[in-house]
Amino acid sequence: STFHAAPRSLRATSAAAATPSLPPPAPQRAFLRRSPAQPAAAPLHRHSAAVAMATPGGKAASALADTDKVGAFKRVDAAWRSKVEKGGEFEPEAGRYHLYISYACPWACRCMCVLHMKGLEDAISVSIVHPTWAKTRPDDPEDAHCGWQFADPSDPPKPNPEGFGAFSCAGCIPDSINGVKYVRDLYEKAGDTLGRYSVPILWDKKKGTIVNNESSEIIRMFNDQFNDIAKNPGLDLYPEALRHAIDAANEWIYPSINNGVYRCGFAKAQAPYEEAFDELFAALDRCEDILSTQKFIAGDVVTEADVRLFQTLVRFDNVYVVYFKTNKKFIREYPHLREYVRTLYHTPGMSSGVNARHFIDHYFSSHPVLNHYAVVPKGGDWWWEQLPTGK
Repeated sequence: STFHAAPRSLRATSAAAATPSLPPPAPQRAFLRRSPAQPAAAPLHRHSAAVAMATPGGKAASALADTDKVGAFKRVDAAWRSKVEKGGEFEPEAGRYHLYISYACPWACRCMCVLHMKGLEDAISVSIVHPTWAKTRPDDPEDAHCGWQFADPSDPPKPNPEGFGAFSCAGCIPDSINGVKYVRDLYEKAGDTLGRYSVPILWDKKKGTIVNNESSEIIRMFNDQFNDIAKNPGLDLYPEALRHAIDAANEWIYPSINNGVYRCGFAKAQAPYEEAFDELFAALDRCEDILSTQKFIAGDVVTEADVRLFQTLVRFDNVYVVYFKTNKKFIREYPHLREYVRTLYHTPGMSSGVNARHFIDHYFSSHPVLNHYAVVPKGGDWWWEQLPTGK
């Protein structure tokens, strides 16, 4: 199966919902540890697309409930934070690890991009969930949790959690490692006690557990811990000479752009929405200004800062402008950002993390409270597929 953007013949009209995050988690067990060997860097933030977590009463709640008392959206940190490293509990070995992603999730797709950019696709296997959430305990009327489901490309189209719409299974890759139906099952198999069922997941086949579900850490591992088995070991997305610039860029791009679109879309009051909106477009203007004098965000070579920013920008015009009310300006209306996105899309390995049909379907189908009938906007050009002009 290909991991690249689905051909237009497979892009049947459908719908989707936004990636979530949840109320403050109870302390997790040893999974919160970080390796002391990890390079010093700016805070890694909250780069996992959480689906739901347990409320104090034991019931799952969606990310839409994850707002503070003034209605501002607050994302929660990923909890499984072990590291693949030589000499550690999880050694870098070909065939040992499996990556679970959703093409809908910008955090997960960063990992897919780096996996292919480094040439690790033969060393680390992958499963790709269906874009539309489903009830994960359909036979339990007391359990209303909805989250990521697995599907086979030959399966019939699936409806949204309320039974509306019909969304193609093209581009899905079932769970060939554990054979489960839902991402939730993976967390429960690993002994999770939080109830926060997110992607990406880096899974250890040997130990039968989750290694890490924090995308910013997974891409660092793919970048420097698997070079002995990577086809492209010479690519360094976090080079020593640019680390300060990369960390500095990540520090403002994450809250204002990556998470900023969610702060707009999931806000439950006007004031926090407008605050996030203004911060978002100020940050996009800042990116446009930077790109007027250099090719990439941290300098003149592609780095992890570009991989992280790209996944938000490529979704912006077709999803966030409508779904998250970020309607001041399209990315394609920024001359430098438009060329930047096209350049990155055509960078070897980057398109492996882009399937527009999946991310459009997900956002407009998975949150019935925001789009009950799962009606998907018809318009939208996939302009990033065009070659950059070089201007």
